[in-house]
Amino acid sequence: MSVARRGLLLYYLGLGTWGFGGPIAAVGYMQRDLVEKRGWIDRDAFVDGVALGQMMPGPLAAQVTMWVGYLEGGPIGALATAAMFILPSFVGVLTVAILYARYEGLSVVQDLFYGIAPGVMAIIAIAAIKLARLTNRSDRRLWIISVALAVVTAATGAEIALLFVAAGFLMLFLDAPPKWLRRGTVPAAVPVLAAHGPWIVAGGSTGTAVALGLFFCKAGAFIFGSGLAIVPFLREGVVHQHHWLTERQFLDAVAMGLITPGPVVITATFIGYLVAGVAGAVVATVGIFTPIYLGVVIPGRWFVRHRDKPEMRAFVKGATAAAAGAIAGATVVLTRGAVVDVKTGAIALTALLLLWRFRIKEPYIVLLSGLAGLVLH
Repeated sequence: MSVARRGLLLYYLGLGTWGFGGPIAAVGYMQRDLVEKRGWIDRDAFVDGVALGQMMPGPLAAQVTMWVGYLEGGPIGALATAAMFILPSFVGVLTVAILYARYEGLSVVQDLFYGIAPGVMAIIAIAAIKLARLTNRSDRRLWIISVALAVVTAATGAEIALLFVAAGFLMLFLDAPPKWLRRGTVPAAVPVLAAHGPWIVAGGSTGTAVALGLFFCKAGAFIFGSGLAIVPFLREGVVHQHHWLTERQFLDAVAMGLITPGPVVITATFIGYLVAGVAGAVVATVGIFTPIYLGVVIPGRWFVRHRDKPEMRAFVKGATAAAAGAIAGATVVLTRGAVVDVKTGAIALTALLLLWRFRIKEPYIVLLSGLAGLVLH
């Protein structure tokens, strides 16, 4: 391995350790350090990676990391940089998960998460609003999609992957109708997708490592627009379909994903450990990042070449609008379990104010909410 590649791996190990601030901040650090300061990556090539991350499902920072590794060393390079970037948060979340599983019954732990849960609700609510405003802008059709998904999710308490795909195709048909639609014929792939779409989130035998891997692979393919877009899918599968965790344990898992410097989807590590120990943590983590990795190394260069095609942009807009709505609806459902009295309501409202008015970073909100739980409970 060349000196430059070893330096790249060490850089991503460091970024995964101290890179707080969310995906946009992490991508900003990469551009500053790798493009402007060190000149390791060509600026146009780096911008291609950012564009790819905005078009493909997955957390932006992890995608750009994989893209940089892919440019330097092909699929193996992408795997190596991703591993370095994810490793610190994986170790941190696994350590917390071990302690959590051992001491969950202690009153001090219950007090901490009594405050953390409503704080996390505020974070997810703000994320839904920001994602919707960023994606929908003044397009009424996208706002209708977001509102419809929010209402369906809040009313049913279920998150349906097929609706994300349907929203993407709806915008594709409205903004860039394909030739077969203008001819009045439907390709075989569409009815097949419609018939089998719900299987994307469900499936697998309950309580096994295989089921964990399959479930998180499927969930990883539907992270549109924001890492928190995975929350509705995880809740539906982890809490209701497989009954691996309680509602409260799930909220605690999301909090752990928010408080660490890595991508939010590292929540999979926490859930995997609670379900099946260290092996479960490894399987869940590999599962969640596998579709993201494949989405970079297999169609990556093709997506970059075709990123300006109206069909692709239309589908992504619809799917992302659906994701924003699903996050909002999931927030309503989860808040019922997190805000249980006046004190937790006050924590949630205070967190909302700090996030919206003062733009306090998410990890600090989680920490402050935990301290409030210790004081008030």
